Amino acid sequence: MASDVALTWQPSLFDAGEPAVDGTFASIRRERLDSRSWVEVAPAWVRGADELFDALLEAVGWRQRNRWMYDQRVDEPRLTSSWKDADGVPIHPAIEAMRTALSTHYGVAFVSGGLNLYRDGRDSVAWHGDRIPEELTEPIVGIVSLGHARSFRLRPRGGGPSREFRMQRGDLLVTGGRCQREWEHSIPKVANAGPRLSITFRHTDPAPPPRSADDEAPFTPPDRG
Repeated sequence: MASDVALTWQPSLFDAGEPAVDGTFASIRRERLDSRSWVEVAPAWVRGADELFDALLEAVGWRQRNRWMYDQRVDEPRLTSSWKDADGVPIHPAIEAMRTALSTHYGVAFVSGGLNLYRDGRDSVAWHGDRIPEELTEPIVGIVSLGHARSFRLRPRGGGPSREFRMQRGDLLVTGGRCQREWEHSIPKVANAGPRLSITFRHTDPAPPPRSADDEAPFTPPDRG
C-alpha cells in the first residue's frame, strides 16, 4: 500500500477555482488513427484541474501493484486505484460530473475506471493493451489528465510507427472504434517531469453506431505558447 503520497509539484497560476467540466465538448476534435480507429481530444476540458489534483491525491487510497517479470515480482513504476459507479459514493464530485458528461455525450454508461499516479519522470507504463470484455468490439475509453504534462503514445499492436499526444492539465482524450482492440499505448519514462494523475472511464454495454463523417472534424493541436 502507498496511501500517503508526498509530492513536490508546481500548480498553475492560470487554472484556479472549483473543478468543473465542459459539458458542451466545444473544443473536442477527432483524429483518425486508421480507417477503423480514432482518438478525440478536448484541451482543458476540466477547469480547476490543479485543485482536483490536490483533492484526489489526498482522498484516493493509492497502492503500488506488482507483477511477474523475468521470473521475479517487480513493483509497477506508478501508483494506482480504481472507482466504480456501483460503489454509490464518488471519490470526488468532479469525477461524477465527468462520468455523467461522458455518458451523455457518447451514449454509453461509463460505470468504472482507474486512477494512475505518475510521481515523476521515472514512473511510466510500457506498451500494452487494456483488458476489455470480448463483447465490446468497439469500446470507448475516456482519459482525463491532471498535473504536469506527459506524452501518451499509441502504436499498432505488435509494433509500428507511433502517434504521440501531449496531455496537459485538464485535457480529455477518448479512444474509440477499434483503437483498444488493434492499438496499444504507453506512457514513456522521461528524464524530467513533475507528477501527473490520470482518470479513466470505461463502460460495459456495447457502444452506439459510429457518428457520421460530418462529425469528424480534423484534429488541430492547440497553440499553448
